[in-house]
Amino acid sequence: MVTVFESIMLICFGLSWPISVYKSLKSRSTKGKSVVFTFAIIIGYIAGIIGKALGGNYNYVFALYLINLAFVTVDLALYFINKKRERAHTNAQ
Repeated sequence: MVTVFESIMLICFGLSWPISVYKSLKSRSTKGKSVVFTFAIIIGYIAGIIGKALGGNYNYVFALYLINLAFVTVDLALYFINKKRERAHTNAQ
């Protein structure tokens, strides 16, 4: 039963990351983004992955952690890409 609730939590959190990645791609902006928050989320997912690995719990919940971590990492990369783009645009004016 614990696994079910953990997976519900990961699915609910995980639904926001593809949306965030899409918005980052579409807006090409860093507005509304927080690097500190994103790093905190990444650390949390890594801790969850390590916890599952240490416990030998390689199941679908482990996969959810990996998927969520991948989306958050992509969103973080887009933050830095968009930040660089914003700086280049500002310097060009």
